[in-house]
Amino acid sequence: MVMTLAVGLVAMVYATVGHAGATGYIAVMTLFGLSAESIRPVALILNVVVGVITAAQFAWAGYFRSRLILPLVCGSIPAALVGGWLTAPVPVFEIIVGCVLLLSAVRIGYADELNENVVNTQSEPERTRLVIVGGLLGLLSGLTGVGGGVFLTPALLAMRVAPVKQVAATSAMFIVVNSVAGLVGWVSAGNALPSIAPGLLVAVGVGGLAGSRLGAFHFTPQILRVCIACVLVLAGAKLLFHAMWVSGVWPVDV
Repeated sequence: MVMTLAVGLVAMVYATVGHAGATGYIAVMTLFGLSAESIRPVALILNVVVGVITAAQFAWAGYFRSRLILPLVCGSIPAALVGGWLTAPVPVFEIIVGCVLLLSAVRIGYADELNENVVNTQSEPERTRLVIVGGLLGLLSGLTGVGGGVFLTPALLAMRVAPVKQVAATSAMFIVVNSVAGLVGWVSAGNALPSIAPGLLVAVGVGGLAGSRLGAFHFTPQILRVCIACVLVLAGAKLLFHAMWVSGVWPVDV
C-alpha cells in the first residue's frame, strides 16, 4: 500500500512537467526490494501509462508540435530498441548522467526566462540535430530503463527550440515512444514481461492525470521551469545513488 501511494505521488510530480516518472519508480521499487530483473520492465510499463495520459493532456491544451517530435522519434526508436536489448551494467554511465542532470537543474532553475515565442520553423541542420539527439537519448533511455524525458527536456531547453510547455509536450510523447521501444527490446532479448498489480496501474493513472492537468492547464511557464529543475534534481540524485550502490560505494539499497 505504501509503495502504491509512493508510486502514485511520483507519477503526479513528474507528469506536471511532461515526464512519466521512471527514475522515481525505479528508486521506489528498489527501496521496497523488488527484484532487479523486474524493475526495469515494470518502470517502462508504468511509463507508458503515465506518458500516454500526459501526452494527451498537453496535446489537448494545444502544445503538441509534430515538427519537434518526429525527428526525435526517428532517431530514438532504433536506438531505444538496442538499449532495451542490452543488459550491461552502467554505473559509471549513471554517475556521469546524474551529474549532468544536476547541473542542468541548476541552469534551468537560475537561467533567465526563456523566450516563449521561439517557434520558428526548423531548418534542415536543426532537424538533423534533433535526429542525432533522439538517437543518443533513445539509447540512454533503453539502457537505464527510463523514457528519456529527464534527458530530453534540458537538452531542448538548452537548444531553445520551443517554449517550455511545448518542450513538456514533446518530452511526454518521446517518453511513450521510447518506453514502448524499450519494452520491445526487452522482450526481443528473451525476457518475459512481469505482471503488475492493478492498484499500481490505478495509482500512476490517477497521479499522472492530476499532475499533467496541472502542468498543461494551470501552471505558468515560470512555475513549470522550477518544477522541471526539481524533477531533474530528483532524477539526478537517484541515478547517482543507484550507481554508487551498484558499485559498492554506497552500502545501503537505494
